[in-house]
Amino acid sequence: QLNEPEGSCFLCTARDNPQDDDRNFVLVRGKHSFIILNRFPYSNGHMLIAPNLHSGDLSMIDDETMLEMMHFLRDMKHLLSCAIGAQGFNVGLNLNHCAGAGLPDHLHMHIVPRWMGDTNFMSVLDGVRVIPEAIDKTYKKLRECMAGL
Repeated sequence: QLNEPEGSCFLCTARDNPQDDDRNFVLVRGKHSFIILNRFPYSNGHMLIAPNLHSGDLSMIDDETMLEMMHFLRDMKHLLSCAIGAQGFNVGLNLNHCAGAGLPDHLHMHIVPRWMGDTNFMSVLDGVRVIPEAIDKTYKKLRECMAGL
């Protein structure tokens, strides 16, 4: 686990401050990775699964961490289906700037919930997205649903 200077990596800041999980929208912590809601979501419930290790190099992520992240993916798919009625998912990694990574130095997996007919003309207008629910309400809904699983 590499520690970055405070504030230089929002994932490291969230990782290092479990007392602020609600403020940072951290949903789950594992031994090797954690899940956080994306503050700039593509859709309602968009979350990130990130390893504790600060690295943008996929080859630096050990097998235990990869397995935990995949288990989290499976569990979050179920949670998002139950809590917000997601009908499908886009899942992926953007590795490096040229692939669209906004934070290329700390690898993370995106889970983007989808619904039939969820795209419309708004995304054509200067990249505008309409998110139907505030992130804090989505976070609360997901936490409540997690308690019931």
